[in-house]
Amino acid sequence: MVQGFSREPGTHGPLIEVSPEGQRKITLWAVAVALGGFLFGFDTGVVSGALLYVKQDFGLNSFEQGSVVSVLLIGAVIGATSAGRMSDGLGRRKALGTIGVVFIIGTAIACAANGYLMLMAGRVVLGLAVGAASATVPVYLSEISPTKIRGRLLTMNQLMITLGILIAYLVNLAFSSSEMWRAMFAVGAIPAALMVVATLWFLPESPQWLISHGQADRARKGIASVTDEATADTLVARAQQRIAEEREKEEERSSGTAERGTRKLFTPDVRPALVVGLTLAAVQQFGGINTIIYYAPTIIQQTGLNASNSIFYSVFIGVINLVMTLLAIRLVDRAGRRIMVLVSLALMAVSIFMLGLAFVVGMSSVLTLLFMVIYIAAYAGGLGPVFWTLLGEIFPPSVRAKGSSVATAVNWVSNFVVSLAFLPLAAAIGQGETFWIFAGICVVAFFFVGRYLPETKGRDPEQIETALRSRFGHRTGKGRGR
Repeated sequence: MVQGFSREPGTHGPLIEVSPEGQRKITLWAVAVALGGFLFGFDTGVVSGALLYVKQDFGLNSFEQGSVVSVLLIGAVIGATSAGRMSDGLGRRKALGTIGVVFIIGTAIACAANGYLMLMAGRVVLGLAVGAASATVPVYLSEISPTKIRGRLLTMNQLMITLGILIAYLVNLAFSSSEMWRAMFAVGAIPAALMVVATLWFLPESPQWLISHGQADRARKGIASVTDEATADTLVARAQQRIAEEREKEEERSSGTAERGTRKLFTPDVRPALVVGLTLAAVQQFGGINTIIYYAPTIIQQTGLNASNSIFYSVFIGVINLVMTLLAIRLVDRAGRRIMVLVSLALMAVSIFMLGLAFVVGMSSVLTLLFMVIYIAAYAGGLGPVFWTLLGEIFPPSVRAKGSSVATAVNWVSNFVVSLAFLPLAAAIGQGETFWIFAGICVVAFFFVGRYLPETKGRDPEQIETALRSRFGHRTGKGRGR
């Protein structure tokens, strides 16, 4: 549960095998935590179907329709930026519970909306919760996960995001005949309520947070519930030693003046992780994924197929997204993070280039849809879920919440820019040519990952930090990290 389930500092492998019962308990905790990811997916996906009926009821023009979708992203940037401070101050468990309450409030406002402005307010509040959840969930999952299954549990966040998108599409389909868009939004209150209940009566606090806030006894008790007393004592002592060493290094760097807030992220030891985290956060969006997720019905219509079935087609995209994420979960602790991201980016580059070519030369609808499906599969089987895994691993524990918060904010800003710019850019230079820009970004990202991203599978924070510094050319005395 505390990062560093290794036999000795700087070696691989778990201290001991967590019992099957302990693993089941941790997995249940992870599912409850990842409800934040589910709501992330649901509230970003449900608007695609609800908007078809909202625009009729409220008489929305094209700008207002676009703003109903994109305003959530603005709220998400604010929520992600503030999540690190809230998570460090309240603790991971209380922060997640607070986020669940905000989800419920935002859902209630959206359901009760009597016009455009009130609906926008509801979407902003939902955006605050979505952004905060996207920054908090990877940190929380990382800090309750043993090293051996850390990748699998961190990838669960992306699984729940994709499941949320798929359920949103199915909810849209279920209520499409009755045109009950308020009911579509209302369904999101159910997982939000479950998340609040879980934080009140089921989830433990992060041992890492407890130890760093002088509550080692509570942390020891939580760890012992899934291992044993001796293991708990060892891990707590190791975590206390690591925290003390990190604080000592901070004092030395700042010459007695403590660095606060995000300034810690720019120190020489942390800067490589920050560069990798921010770059991957931007690439995950500038690679073009949400042009497919948000505008799938528009793209499908332009292939010549019947637009009246757009929601139905969206369900297939959601299914592919979910199936490939499940595959990624099985592979991430076997194949490793780095190779999965490299393969994913290569396939994304080829498939979205071919998608662009299909529009430029006028290929058949079947081929166009095939390239779209391959692209979704490549993203969902690699970069999509593995980014969230890496986000919980590459930052040192002392700045993990802040690093995750900043990287997630960049992810949401990138999401907003791409979503807002896609249609105007496609109109200006052509849809196929726009997809080629995304392909070029994927190629550049492939070479960046090949040069600067080390493997993090099975490594503790010190090993990951050493490998990152080595790849950025910093002297470590421990050799180049693979």
